[in-house]
Amino acid sequence: MAANEVRSETRRKASRYVVPVAVAGVAAATIGLVPALAASGDPDLPEITAQQLIEKIAASDTQTLSGTFRVSTDLGLPSLGGLAGIGGGAGSGSADPAEKLTELVSGTHTLRVAADGPERQRLTLLDGSDEYSLIHNGDDVWGYDSKSNEVFHEKGASGAPEADKRLPGTPKELADEVLKAAGDTTSITVGGTAKVAGRDAYQLVIKPKQAGSTVESVKIAVDAANGTPLKFTLSSVEGGKPVLDAGFTKVDFAKPAASEFTFEAPEGAKVTEGAAEKGADAAGSGHELPEGLEGLTGGFPGLGKGDGDLNVIGEGWTTIAKLDTGAPAPKTDEAPKEVQGFLDSLGDKVTGKFGSGTVFKTKLVNALLTDDGRVYVGAVTEDALVDAANSSK
Repeated sequence: MAANEVRSETRRKASRYVVPVAVAGVAAATIGLVPALAASGDPDLPEITAQQLIEKIAASDTQTLSGTFRVSTDLGLPSLGGLAGIGGGAGSGSADPAEKLTELVSGTHTLRVAADGPERQRLTLLDGSDEYSLIHNGDDVWGYDSKSNEVFHEKGASGAPEADKRLPGTPKELADEVLKAAGDTTSITVGGTAKVAGRDAYQLVIKPKQAGSTVESVKIAVDAANGTPLKFTLSSVEGGKPVLDAGFTKVDFAKPAASEFTFEAPEGAKVTEGAAEKGADAAGSGHELPEGLEGLTGGFPGLGKGDGDLNVIGEGWTTIAKLDTGAPAPKTDEAPKEVQGFLDSLGDKVTGKFGSGTVFKTKLVNALLTDDGRVYVGAVTEDALVDAANSSK
């Protein structure tokens, strides 16, 4: 592999781990944060249209910030329980960001964040007296787990991605494109105001117009002064706690101290270099499934081996991906009892014109696996999956 290709691949990998400049807005797209709402009530702000608010977000040029937020995620999954002992080392204190940050997909966590332009960011995950820190400073990305005293290091992360020349050139053009893309499938409105981390904010409310989506609404609180997203809430039609809920509890837009982004491996720490430092191809460094689970993918030749037939059904919020694997579904009763129990708690047996199968459910994404090896996946309800399977039979 040429040197420039190695550097490009390294930057691509490292970018998965780096806290972006607009950290609240981007992180909120994948993780949930619980907002701190002021007890004094919602602020009285000048009226603003949805288009003007989208323009305000697009025009935001926040380069520096620091703050604290809490992460709360509820996908409606059962406890992993007996799966904890399967696989021999999951969650054993690795400093690799790809492993450590998966902890954010469930439960509630407290984090600290700092950013100083595209070259310097820091995120610290607090877990009692233990901390996990992820630092990007120029060419270097460091991950440090205080509990295991392990360090992960990857070099070659310098440089923000080049802007896509196809993007609209002005905030107004971007707002126009967002509203046009929403079309008949989406409602975008301003849903009042809020106090988030002591700051006045507008609420942008996004809702599907289509029936059958698992998404009830997406709400984004936008800083009234500078347009920075401060809070993100994704709610399911099932009700209860939000699937993802995001918001600063404390935020400061002043430039953080340079010391926030410096890191030296503690004495005695075990340091693991990333693929680029070792000269390894990232494609060959994937993590294996725990023993007892790897067999469950054997009946999905299209998942991981690239020989399935993928089709897209529907559009907008009710889009469903259909995969014809060409092989019968794997038999879960051949898996360990702990795995069987976990899968049974996720799945509902269903029948229809398509035959029979199992719907594996969360509060956001559901998947129907038919007994003859077809897979239907989307952020849609169980009924929508069954209807899609019946219609495409």
